[in-house]
Amino acid sequence: MDRSNCTSPPVGFILLGLSAHPKLEKMFFVLILLMYLVILLGNGVLILVTILDSHLHMPMYFFLGNLSLLDICYTTSSVPLILDSFLTPRETISFSACAVQMFLSFAMGATECVLLGMMAFDRYVAICNPLRYPIVMSKSAYVPMAAGSWAAGITNSVVQISQAMRLPFCGDSVINHFTCEILAVLKLACADISINVISMVVSNILFLAIPVLFIFVSYVSIIATILRIPSAEGRKKAFSTCSAHLAVVVVFYGTILFMYGKPKSKDPLGADKQDLSDKLISLFYGVVTPMLNPIIYSLRNKDVKAAMRNLVFRKHFIQ
Repeated sequence: MDRSNCTSPPVGFILLGLSAHPKLEKMFFVLILLMYLVILLGNGVLILVTILDSHLHMPMYFFLGNLSLLDICYTTSSVPLILDSFLTPRETISFSACAVQMFLSFAMGATECVLLGMMAFDRYVAICNPLRYPIVMSKSAYVPMAAGSWAAGITNSVVQISQAMRLPFCGDSVINHFTCEILAVLKLACADISINVISMVVSNILFLAIPVLFIFVSYVSIIATILRIPSAEGRKKAFSTCSAHLAVVVVFYGTILFMYGKPKSKDPLGADKQDLSDKLISLFYGVVTPMLNPIIYSLRNKDVKAAMRNLVFRKHFIQ
């Protein structure tokens, strides 16, 4: 590759988005905007009820409030940029703005992986060791657990993004994506990115593989404990306390596996269609999961539903 066309750092990047498919842009603008508003409303209400309702001042709901805040931050780091790209063909983003957007998206994603693991541990202790639960999951334990999740995700993002942004970039710096997705940015580098690839693999092991393994082991123990409960009502009650978290885990990791695990087409004639498909899957992954989380918890958790009803009743009563 001709290094004479390389700049370090570049002035900015051009985001292609759906510029090659203008007929889809208006439809997706309305759809993504509506989904984003649902994300802000749903997760905002969850944060509000976990703060205002004293019955929800427990570890599980403290983690849930953090999860909702993560989802708001994650989508806000990318959705406004995506919406703008639908209105402005070949959206240009500055180098520094691209770095900030990548940092926030990467940090929130890594933090959510760790936080879901912490929530699995909370459910494990609650069901498998209920007598020790108040001691093991005391405030002095669950607050540092949540803070540690944020710190780990942010630290990982600092390492990955700082490595990526130090690379020299080539040509017209066109990113064939809606946002500054790190893999799409690395493709533009003029230098050897083997260190970045190794770092990304290590990151995936630490923030994807290990949390998934931890969650799996936790739920094997949880299910084994539930099956030993003699009464059907007792088993149902025990499972209901972790069903919402399990559903969120399945949605979160299921979409990741579908997005990165599906086979690539070897037909060059279908490259454009596959490229469009990959971008749309990535787009909906970024908004569907944060939108579903509050819906799942509000439908599957009686305490959250009761807290929401109390919040609405209190608001009408005050008025």
